[in-house]
Amino acid sequence: MKPDLLLVRFGEMMLKGRNRSRFEKKVIRQLRDLLMPFPQVKLVTEYGRVYIDLGDEPLEEVSRAVGKVFGIDSYSPVYTAPSDAAAIQELAAELMRSIVTRPQTFKVEVRRVDKSFPHDTFEMNRLVGGAVLRACPQLSVDVRKPETTLRVELREGRALLFVQSFEGAGGYPLGTNGKGVLLLSGGIDSPVAGWQAMRRGLELEAVHFHSYPYTSERAKEKVIDLARKLSAYSGGSMKLHLVSFTEVQTSIYAEYKDNLLVTLLRRAMYRIAERIAEREKALALVTGESLGQVASQTLPSLNAIGRAVSLPVLQPLITTDKHDIIQMAEQIDTYNISILPYEDCCTLFLPPSPSTNPNLRVVEAIERKFPQLEEWINRAVEQAETIVVRADEEPAPDSYF
Repeated sequence: MKPDLLLVRFGEMMLKGRNRSRFEKKVIRQLRDLLMPFPQVKLVTEYGRVYIDLGDEPLEEVSRAVGKVFGIDSYSPVYTAPSDAAAIQELAAELMRSIVTRPQTFKVEVRRVDKSFPHDTFEMNRLVGGAVLRACPQLSVDVRKPETTLRVELREGRALLFVQSFEGAGGYPLGTNGKGVLLLSGGIDSPVAGWQAMRRGLELEAVHFHSYPYTSERAKEKVIDLARKLSAYSGGSMKLHLVSFTEVQTSIYAEYKDNLLVTLLRRAMYRIAERIAEREKALALVTGESLGQVASQTLPSLNAIGRAVSLPVLQPLITTDKHDIIQMAEQIDTYNISILPYEDCCTLFLPPSPSTNPNLRVVEAIERKFPQLEEWINRAVEQAETIVVRADEEPAPDSYF
């Protein structure tokens, strides 16, 4: 059976207080953007809900788009019948017969929104349940812990029936908590951190550092494809700033090769990202650090690196295990891209034993020995290439091979 509608439910956190209307509008706007490839789809809004009329559009593809919209708590495929008891009974029986994984127990929950409907809620529960039992003799009623619940909503002019409910992306609607800049590497962590930040209502732009010719064009294409995956969760597009880090990296390396090199380079990256964030009117940086994972992610290192900027540095994965990060990367479909073996600038010129306990005063003293540091950073910001990555653009077939 093909459903007629998708019933979309907003998260409870959105329905409280004065922000409800603003949050709903954000979700509906993002839904409209992501459903543009489906011209027959129509959105009908009600308090706390959105109905998506599927027309002849494919359920699976529309559902996939709905699942990428933050602020949606759950959604259900809905089947419609005329506002007539016999028609509702017939559809209920057909719907329960069509369930692929046959349940053994069920119950019926009727919601009578149309108070003029001739049968009350108790009577409709009995009528619909009886029709299902006659059509599916293997079933029995269990009102406490049923395997399947058949829900019936009696509305003006029609009834809505559904048995399935799929979990939505949850979180807050995109952009309702401001704007940030994601430091996007080619690794596993930073795309997941970006997804987590967007799920909390942040609109994101991304900054990627490359060191051509030490890093390849394929490495850059890999990051563009990661941004493309993230853009599917941000209304279909994402701005990506590609920063050439070659001059900064080689200049610092020419003057200093000891164990604080990673700290110095990361501080320079933060400064560049902060300049871009301020230019783009973003109020925070977002990074993929996980506490203790590598030398630059110990607490002393994070402190020394973060002190280079005044904007807040948000680290959604800071206490998350690598196993859990990988699971999230697989969930958002970035993992297979992240593990492609193309180098990024963070792996270049690494000292044999990077410091895990950098002293901030020592780091700042070393930086004072680079009188041109500010000039290098300004030039990197000015020469950054900005592109808009779109979810509906497929990567070139020979991007990596």
